[in-house]
Amino acid sequence: MTTYRDAGVDIDAGEETVRRIKPLVKKTFTPGVLHGIGAFGAFFQPDFSSYQTPVLVSSVDGVGTKLKVAFLAGRHETVGQDLVNHCVNDIAVCGAVPLFFLDYYATGRLDPDVAERVIAGFATACEQNGAALIGGETAEMPGLYDGGEYDLAGTIVGVVERSAILDGTKVQPGDVLLGLPSTGLHTNGYSLARKVLFARLGLDDRPAELGGQTVAEALLAVHRSYLAAIRALVDAGVARGFVHVTGGGIPGNTPRVLPEGTTFEVDYDAWPRPGVFQLIQRLGNVPEDDMRRTFNLGIGLVAVVAEADAERATQVWEAMGETVYRIGRVVAA
Repeated sequence: MTTYRDAGVDIDAGEETVRRIKPLVKKTFTPGVLHGIGAFGAFFQPDFSSYQTPVLVSSVDGVGTKLKVAFLAGRHETVGQDLVNHCVNDIAVCGAVPLFFLDYYATGRLDPDVAERVIAGFATACEQNGAALIGGETAEMPGLYDGGEYDLAGTIVGVVERSAILDGTKVQPGDVLLGLPSTGLHTNGYSLARKVLFARLGLDDRPAELGGQTVAEALLAVHRSYLAAIRALVDAGVARGFVHVTGGGIPGNTPRVLPEGTTFEVDYDAWPRPGVFQLIQRLGNVPEDDMRRTFNLGIGLVAVVAEADAERATQVWEAMGETVYRIGRVVAA
């Protein structure tokens, strides 16, 4: 007799995982949520009474090979936060506010302890961003993933007033680029970072460039959410566009919000480069062009504002406790 468990799928572990995550998920529920987890679909009734022409904005993403660091370190509490915050940032730079989030957790062998820690990260970030965690999928697939490994994906859905969409159409030559610091690599460039760092260092090493942090702490720093900072400039009426600096760095992402006939200039000496990037470049002898096109290099969000609004935008952000750098400008192509 051969059971499903013999084949590598533990139904009891799945049911235990659901039991554990129910209270975590419930904490994220907003008034629009109509049903708890367990149904075949997730129900959300949005309140668009304050919108004239509401437009839904969505994004889907994963965490990438940052997960490999989490596996090695045995730290699973933060990667869920990484995923939610990344997705939130992607729609926030379009002018949207998040409504709800859906997650996908796939693993070779389901460990309820690990799953609970990962999904607790989802719940923490959803609660912080005002998004409901209304549904997801946990899949146990032996043979597809190595034991102890998992993969994550997530989808965010938000809303923006159509007239308030930020798509770069208002950007003009002469506009200023203002940058906010990242919290590290965020969720990009880990294939290069792992190749360079793990050839010479262990997770618990504390090289001088990291200022007392271990390699694991530096690499697993949470990808921060910029939602509050973005909304502050939108509410102040000074935002013409935003750039979420993800894969491709500043050179690869800034053109996504520039209208035809424009380009941009960046002064890479305008902000201090965090030690983790200095360490990667030094140990791997990584060319500067590769560094700029792979990593955020310490700037996770860029705002595009008119020259006349640059001081006001800086004041708004500094009042929130942000450190603001004037990193470049938009120019005619």
